[in-house]
Amino acid sequence: MKFTVLLSTATAFQHAVRPSTRTNSDLTRRYIMAGVESAAERAASVVYPPGNEDFDKMVKKSFPGAISNRDLVNKVVDAVDSKGFTPANTLLATSFCADELARVLEDEFNTIYGHNFNLGGLSGFPFAGNTGFGAMSGHIPDDGYCLLVHAPHVGISKDGVIGKVERSGIALVDNCCGSAIAASNYLKGITDGGAKITPKLQQFSDFQQGAVQELILPFGKRLNDADDRMKELPYALYDSQDILVRDIINTGKGGIKKGLALLGGIQINTGPDTLDYFHPLRFEFYDADGNMVDDMLSKIV
Repeated sequence: MKFTVLLSTATAFQHAVRPSTRTNSDLTRRYIMAGVESAAERAASVVYPPGNEDFDKMVKKSFPGAISNRDLVNKVVDAVDSKGFTPANTLLATSFCADELARVLEDEFNTIYGHNFNLGGLSGFPFAGNTGFGAMSGHIPDDGYCLLVHAPHVGISKDGVIGKVERSGIALVDNCCGSAIAASNYLKGITDGGAKITPKLQQFSDFQQGAVQELILPFGKRLNDADDRMKELPYALYDSQDILVRDIINTGKGGIKKGLALLGGIQINTGPDTLDYFHPLRFEFYDADGNMVDDMLSKIV
C-alpha cells in the first residue's frame, strides 16, 4: 500500500510551525524541532513505494516530461531553499482535486512544510478563489513565504490505461479523475450534438461539478481533435486552472510577504504499490510585490 505520511502518530504532527497545546512529550519535542530540521532533512524522511523501472518507462512514455513525486519533491525543496524557504517560515497552499489520490503529493509536501491551506476543489480548480487566497496570505509566517502547488490529476493503471487507476481495497479499476471525465463526457455530448446545456449547472448541491463543466467548454474542439482524449484532458484542465490561479495571485499579490513560489502541472496517480508522478509545467518565484522575478522550471525538469 502506498504510504507517504510519517511513520508514527507523534511524527505526524512534527511539521506544525506554531507551538502545540498538546501535552504529549513526544509531540512537544517534535514541535520544538520545527525550526531545527532543514527541509532537505525532512524530505529525506518521506516514505515512497519502491521504484519500478518498467512502469517508470511506461509512465514517461505516456507523459513525456513527467518525473516521479520523489524527484519532484527533492528538486522543489532544493530550488526554494535557495530563495530562503524553510519549514519554519513557509506556508504550503494547494489546489488539488478532492479525490483522496490527490492527497499523496500533498502529504509528501506536508511532511516538509506542515499542514497546507486548501484552495482547491473538484478537478483541482481553485474554488477558494480570491477570498481563500486572501485568508491564506494572512496565515503566512511573518517575514515568510508561500509555496503554492496546483494541478489537475489523471490516473494511469498498471497496464498503461490513461484515465484509470487501481485503488486500495477496490477490485474495480476506477476512473481518475472522475470529475474531469464526467465533465468531458458532458462536453462530448454537447459537441456531438446529442445533449443540450442544462440550466441547472449552478445548482448548489453540485455547484463545483457544474463549474467544472462550464470551465471546460472552451476546450471542446481541442478534446475532440485529440488522438487520446483522456491524455489531453488534464492538460486542458491545467490550461484553464493556470489562468485562474495566476489571476487570483495577481488580485491578491498585496498579501504576499517575502515571496511566493508557484508550482503548476499535472498529477499522475498510480496504483497503491507504485510511485506517483508529476508533469511540471510552471515553476516561478514571485517577489514581495507580486512580480514574477524568476522562472525556475529548468531547475526541476
